[in-house]
Amino acid sequence: MTSMDDDEQQIVATVRQFVDREVMPVASGLEHANAYPEALIEQMKALGVYGLVVPVEHGGLGVSTACFAAVTEELARGWMSLAGAMGGHSVVASLIARFGTPEQRDRYLPLLATGETRATMALTEPDGGSDLQAMRTVARRDGDGFVVDGTKMWITNARRAGLIAVLCKTDPSVQPAHRGMSILLVEPGPGLTVSRDLPKLGYKGVETCEIAFVSCRVPSSAVLGGKVGSGFAQMMSGLELGRIQVAARATGVGRAAFDASLAYAQSREAFGVPIWQHQSIGNYLADMAVKLEAARMLVLAAADRRDAGGRCDLEAGMAKLYASEVCWELCQTAVRIHASNGYSTEYPVERFYRDAPLMVVGEGTNEIQRSIIARQLVERGGLPYT
Repeated sequence: MTSMDDDEQQIVATVRQFVDREVMPVASGLEHANAYPEALIEQMKALGVYGLVVPVEHGGLGVSTACFAAVTEELARGWMSLAGAMGGHSVVASLIARFGTPEQRDRYLPLLATGETRATMALTEPDGGSDLQAMRTVARRDGDGFVVDGTKMWITNARRAGLIAVLCKTDPSVQPAHRGMSILLVEPGPGLTVSRDLPKLGYKGVETCEIAFVSCRVPSSAVLGGKVGSGFAQMMSGLELGRIQVAARATGVGRAAFDASLAYAQSREAFGVPIWQHQSIGNYLADMAVKLEAARMLVLAAADRRDAGGRCDLEAGMAKLYASEVCWELCQTAVRIHASNGYSTEYPVERFYRDAPLMVVGEGTNEIQRSIIARQLVERGGLPYT
């Protein structure tokens, strides 16, 4: 990605070496065992991965969004679950860096930068899905704080998070509903329970949970930015980074599927020649490469737009939509190229095939992305062609 400076390119190269040496040899074994990758996470902390988006003055690396996306792609290339282990954490760190009070930034960002405290965000609810305004989790005023009640679903790293950014209704009577929402920075304690781990097709190793708030008391200082009613707009800004991150995960898994297919097509022979020389397989490889590069360019465009300070929900939505669909297609094609071996757990493409659907439905389904894109095209008067 050309928009990175020399230092950022070195960061990406270091993570690439980590993935090649430490992750790829063990990823399939850990994934099939559904084992939490504690040793790999500790190495990611040491590399500064958990502080990528934390400003330098608070102990982080303060990299560009393009660098953040490139690191995400490298991690997902090795094992998508590792990218998930730092994705929500990075969104929360970005939210605090951008919207937090001075006290919130001083308290949390240094801990988030080192990974000593790991963060996650809690948006989705059992009956809500992508319709955040229909959420039922409520934080009611009680003296000098709030009492939170409700349930959140699909919370990655919930059992290991020391900080949860919870989007909830602090004023359920306000219409439209988004004006009555706030983000609360909640630490584990009484009234907060990880009620169960959710079984998954892929995305193994890191836990994905349901969490319940039952009369969970939090101080008024937990409101992100110190002002109630700003949570929806804050979270929409955070999701721009989140969708770029999911798109980068998709390009990472898609790249792994392509790399495995290219290597296999050169080593496997049929009718006396490597199978890539058969037109059907060669065409598969060509189409995979073109679509993968197009997806990566959309991710870079969204990252550059965000770094320029502009609103990037259109660009992030386009990147997430296209990259995730391409990833899923490439993973299916990889199974085709590997034929019966693609169905075997002895080859990594079956893992890619199981991980790919998450990017299609995660961080806002692709059906929602299409609605966002259409609305933004109308509001902006089409695409900018300059």
